[in-house]
Amino acid sequence: MCGARPADKPPAAPQTTNHGGDGSEPVAPVPAASASEPGENSVRRIHFGSGFMEHFGFGRDFHLRIVLPEDLQMKNARLLCSWQLRAILNGYHQIVQQRMQHSPDLMSFMMELKMILEVALKNKQELYAPPPPPQFYASLIEEIGTLGWDKLVYVDTCLSTIKLKAEDASGRKHLITLKLKAKYPAESPDCFVDFPVSFSVSWTPQSSLISIYGQFLAALESLKAFWDVMDEIDEKTWVLEPEKPTRSATARRIALGNNASININVDPRHPTMLPECCFLGADHVVKPLGIKLSRNIHLWDPENSLLQNLKDVLEIDFPARANLEKSDFSMDCGICYAYQLDGAIPDQVCDNSHCGQPFHQICLYEWLRGLLTSRQSFNIIFGECPYCSKPITLKMSGRKS
Repeated sequence: MCGARPADKPPAAPQTTNHGGDGSEPVAPVPAASASEPGENSVRRIHFGSGFMEHFGFGRDFHLRIVLPEDLQMKNARLLCSWQLRAILNGYHQIVQQRMQHSPDLMSFMMELKMILEVALKNKQELYAPPPPPQFYASLIEEIGTLGWDKLVYVDTCLSTIKLKAEDASGRKHLITLKLKAKYPAESPDCFVDFPVSFSVSWTPQSSLISIYGQFLAALESLKAFWDVMDEIDEKTWVLEPEKPTRSATARRIALGNNASININVDPRHPTMLPECCFLGADHVVKPLGIKLSRNIHLWDPENSLLQNLKDVLEIDFPARANLEKSDFSMDCGICYAYQLDGAIPDQVCDNSHCGQPFHQICLYEWLRGLLTSRQSFNIIFGECPYCSKPITLKMSGRKS
């Protein structure tokens, strides 16, 4: 039940947990420590100050004792703490045990546990926060009714998460997710949308769901031209990447044929202006396109659609996916024989006009690195194409790991 607080438990004697691999339930700790000199069965005591706890809504001290073996190895240490601290760290057994196994020393372990406890305290605070007053629910139901129940897509049982839908002027469907806080409407809810730009809400204590929804609709209208441009590209060209673009995606990699493609990045605020362009493919195919772009850039007309402008300045017709034969645009990597590899598609192409075989960058890198005849100059590798044995060059970028 939302907002329920567990009953207080009576104090219990401190319990001991051994993390040497016996699988017993852990107890855990955190910051500032005072320690005795290392020795047999050394004891390190860690004390949680009230200031640290009050930051997370706990106004009392917690104590923890770490018992180290003679070799001071954390994996063989024992932890002792009160039931209150055990309750806070309930559910973090495996994480604590893992950190004990891998921490090189006590101080490293303490810092790891500090972060674990911060997360645990925050989650406990949110889980057991007092429920909002009855008027919170009454006013929220009234706001949804005024807005229209037909716009409601989802609401959770606590009425803290609400999803609303809307259509823009072109009939595209959009969602906005609202995360309401306990002090709503004094505090603005967190808003999540699939936009290519940030969505900031203007909010006052007198604001409501209706005002947020109105701002959401205004934002949809301001982005209509951008989505019109992207939809035209998606419908009339063969988009290679992303395979399933979201409404926030501003980039498209478009097939040009002959194992060549163009990657564009569109400005959401000025969608009909010249986008960032990058040609991918063999030099004998893409260099002429780059020359045309430079020569015809004065023809770019913001009054025309972005796709039409690209056709005009590049002097080409973009092939639609339905019109391209597999032989015209074979995108499988010539080394791993796959299209996608860890989310990447082949973007390296043999420059031999009689070959033109595409490769994933990482596949070609590994292939060339294994050849005795390959040589490297800074971030460029020179070698032979795996297919035609003609010279091939690979300029390594940040995409290669």
